[in-house]
Amino acid sequence: MKKPKTVGSIGIMSLAALSLAGCGKGNRNNNTNNAKTASRFSSAMPKKQAKQGGTVKVALETDTPFTGIFTDELSVTATDAEIASPGEESLFDTDNNYKINDKGPATMKLDQKNKTVTITIKKGVRWSDGKQVTAKDMEYPYEILANKNTKAQRYSTKMEVLKGMKEYHEGKAKTISGIELPDGENGRTMVLHFISMTPGMAFSGNDYYWESASPYHYLKDLPFSKLESSDKVRKKPLYYGAYKLDKLVRGQSATWVPNKYYWRGKPKLDRIIYQVVSPNSASQAIKTHRFDIAQVINAQWKQVKDTKDVKFIAQIPLYYSYLGFKVGKWDAKKGKNVMNPKNKMNNKALRRAIGYAMNVEDVNKHYTNGLSFQIPTLIPAQFGDFYNKKVPGFKFDLNKANKLLNKAGYKKKGKWRVQPNGSPLKINLMAMSGDATQEPVIQNYLQQWHKIGLNVGLVNGRLIEKNSFYDKVRNDNPSVDMFIGAWGLSTEPSPNGLYSEGGPANYTRFVTAKNNKLIKEIDSSKAFNHQYRVKKFHEWQQYMYDDAYVIPLYNAYKINAVNDKITGFSLRPAETNNGHQLWYKVGYIK
Repeated sequence: MKKPKTVGSIGIMSLAALSLAGCGKGNRNNNTNNAKTASRFSSAMPKKQAKQGGTVKVALETDTPFTGIFTDELSVTATDAEIASPGEESLFDTDNNYKINDKGPATMKLDQKNKTVTITIKKGVRWSDGKQVTAKDMEYPYEILANKNTKAQRYSTKMEVLKGMKEYHEGKAKTISGIELPDGENGRTMVLHFISMTPGMAFSGNDYYWESASPYHYLKDLPFSKLESSDKVRKKPLYYGAYKLDKLVRGQSATWVPNKYYWRGKPKLDRIIYQVVSPNSASQAIKTHRFDIAQVINAQWKQVKDTKDVKFIAQIPLYYSYLGFKVGKWDAKKGKNVMNPKNKMNNKALRRAIGYAMNVEDVNKHYTNGLSFQIPTLIPAQFGDFYNKKVPGFKFDLNKANKLLNKAGYKKKGKWRVQPNGSPLKINLMAMSGDATQEPVIQNYLQQWHKIGLNVGLVNGRLIEKNSFYDKVRNDNPSVDMFIGAWGLSTEPSPNGLYSEGGPANYTRFVTAKNNKLIKEIDSSKAFNHQYRVKKFHEWQQYMYDDAYVIPLYNAYKINAVNDKITGFSLRPAETNNGHQLWYKVGYIK
């Protein structure tokens, strides 16, 4: 499991919330769709010899301060993950199809017969305080995730395939029985014992075992309930990646300097500085070369595309935005989602009508210069034959939307429709603030819903600031009936982490027997048969389209404007580290 790729805003591609997780055959590189648009861009800077030294300034485009939670187990926002990337490093490197190899900080051996995964950290992989990363440092994240006192959003019942994880999470055991440290806590090997094995375990982002370490020697004296708020997490984190945090201006900027103990060798740069910039100022920042690396706001593409002395590096990320319907709540005591069958959004015809009334393609063309495109399912096409191309998706059709509502008994009384039982129907949408296009985009959707007689308005009458948005959606604020969010996905596509009964990230809170069954089949030992797994993925996508608890909206190109004097910057999976830039490679051309 790796990197949360979280709920994001419409103008910016948010690439780092809870991970999804399976691997299909075929081309899984990111630039697989929209070939005409892809031809404009490269996925990496030209490889040239780099000199030693220099500072790279990176724009962190957000309209709200970053929270600054510098630990993988508790961090869930895109901005926190991005700003931590100079120090953050996964245990594993992968090839371009996201299969784990032995080139990273640790090696992984999967034993299907004995149902074990053995992870060995390499000698010389050291924290930024000089301490060797140990077996206990690899075990500790499981305790952080599963201990209820941390309230970790990234825990999922999918992890309970590890023996003893469920008992530890429920407070019935003091240790996780399925974790073995054969050479002791200070050794370098950890053996994980599983109840069952799945094919996704050979790939990164699989959700069954964690892909980061956490410094036990540094954090062990902190109660689990105090971890997230502690200075050791918020101000002075330890990492074993290429850089260490040197200076932090809370919510605004972070300066990174080389980790002199970095196991791959001395990084090229003297400093990496992340600085918050408003999305509305991003185009001006690119044109004036204020930053060496800045993400392009797709709505601003025409303003920046002719900028000199930069190269545009792009990919189609594993990502989608979506409309989610709140139909229940998270029961913390039971550790699962509980659906309310009487919830007003728990009507399939209503949800589907809302989906058909959204003019997503028109919005994309008008506001994003064609760099965003509507998607039909919750499994992106980059996942090869796991993607079900037969699912039609919710193409704009007001006539179909009206027919669905009429047939389901949502009759009009005056301007607005009422519920089948005759009660008034008022639907509250929550959407996040963002760049200058966000308000007109959301207003456009509201107008379409009004055309079919649905009285839909914004929560509190306005767009919601990012941190407040997260708080409301996670805590099932009763004022929210539906919300527009986004997921940046990990590289193994099982829907368990995001849409299971036991997943805290299933923010819609829908729970059905069929969904449980399909997800279980996707992750079963039978799924080692590739065609069986493909079949179940296709069934799940069709089911999610039919029941429409979550409506996929669009994906979009992620484009970076990069100073053309920089080398080593790449978005290719084999040249990054589980979604992170391998910053030790980045430098200025010699």
